[in-house]
Amino acid sequence: MRYIKDIPNPQFKIGLYQWNSKYIIKVESGMYEQTYKIDDYEIQELPELEQCIDNDFISAVSRRFDAMHDDFSDTLKRNNVVF
Repeated sequence: MRYIKDIPNPQFKIGLYQWNSKYIIKVESGMYEQTYKIDDYEIQELPELEQCIDNDFISAVSRRFDAMHDDFSDTLKRNNVVF
């Protein structure tokens, strides 16, 4: 996987990569991450891909991270891994 650049964001670490004829957007928050892939032939220039990381997208990502955290915490408690 080839690192291209970080995309500035005050809330999350967002990295842009290229691998296997795809662009990969990796969004990280603590111990969780979300990955989004798009075929590189769909993108003419990188700025149009960066433009897609708008406020609505970041809000959805944030809600998904909250749900991921809740799901993981619930299973840890349910299986007596943490108390």
